Amino acid sequence: MNYLIGAFKPACNISITFADGKNRKQVPLKKENGQTIMVPLFQSQENISGKISIEPVLGKKVEHNGVKIELLGQIVRELDVPGEIYERKTYPFEFSTVEMPYETYNGVNVRLRYVLKVTVSRGYGGSVVEYQDFVVRNYTPPPSINNSIKMEVGIEDCLHIEFEYNKSKYHLKDVIIGKIYFLLVRIKIKNMDLEIRRRESTGSGANTHVETETLAKFELMDGAPVRGESIPIRLFLSPYELTPTHRNINNKFSVKYYLNLVLVDEEDRRIVTVMRTTAVGKDLSLR
Repeated sequence: MNYLIGAFKPACNISITFADGKNRKQVPLKKENGQTIMVPLFQSQENISGKISIEPVLGKKVEHNGVKIELLGQIVRELDVPGEIYERKTYPFEFSTVEMPYETYNGVNVRLRYVLKVTVSRGYGGSVVEYQDFVVRNYTPPPSINNSIKMEVGIEDCLHIEFEYNKSKYHLKDVIIGKIYFLLVRIKIKNMDLEIRRRESTGSGANTHVETETLAKFELMDGAPVRGESIPIRLFLSPYELTPTHRNINNKFSVKYYLNLVLVDEEDRRIVTVMRTTAVGKDLSLR
């Protein structure tokens, strides 16, 4: 029985280390099984380098048909020609100025991942594979023009409100500051909330599947407003897991954000006003 169990164990152990792993910033990444791990953080155009160590188990040799490393979806590097490994062997690797235009994204039905994959190719014994995730975040400079936004919405002869935000683009760690003015109130409003929603679309055409999730719900008012009343808005974005907007990435998926103002009357009827938001790099733009 012990022999059979050992037959299915990998012939070697593979470890992947980054050259600046001790000094590079680590960020949390949630895996498919729900477990959260800490992984290195990179930006586009950075070098990705380090070492691969392969160590045979139980001191036995490992016959192989080659060793390679892949930056999945982009680059493959051959590390070794076919041969044998008798003891721990280390291979340096480097991918220079790697173009990584899209940020790491973990959604409901889609994930955008950056992964290093090491393969020790073997015939009858089965190849040995090891994966190492890392996270990519890209940064954009503050916009040179950042105008305020004002909008009027309502229900004819029943409700007329005006929104005002102090600017049109927000850093993802910024604060949304604004006001809501009640110009006409002829229905009994019980409470008012501001929601941040993310809409994830996968597929295309008739096969498009959409998932919408509420990332934040912030109570702006509890009680009936009166004509002429002004309600302040002050919503901190840093506690929420916002990502850049993704527009039709490789014809696979898109991600959009919305700010929803939800008013509920005394009969529990909901009045929803939707404003689309656009997140670009580390900026969140209201449009």
